[in-house]
Amino acid sequence: MQLTREQVTHVARLASLSLTPEEEVHFAGELSHILDYVESLNRLKLPPPGLNVGDGEQGPTPLRDDTPRPSTPVDLALTNAPDHSGQFFRVPRILEEGR
Repeated sequence: MQLTREQVTHVARLASLSLTPEEEVHFAGELSHILDYVESLNRLKLPPPGLNVGDGEQGPTPLRDDTPRPSTPVDLALTNAPDHSGQFFRVPRILEEGR
């Protein structure tokens, strides 16, 4: 798709850019190449998102059942924590005072 200088000027105006005449010609070519590439990507025959194509199975990727289960016990979660207070992780303060 070949863009004209007028189209580039219009897009530049929408983006609040001021281009020299040389830049308009240059970007007309560059943007045309980008649009051609996007068009070639649009012609690809791709499976729909979520389709599990790796194992030959047709249909959406299977999901595990959303069933409640017990959380990790606090003692076990804090086992490798460098610092904790009661049942909470302690971390260094990263914000300056007054912010």
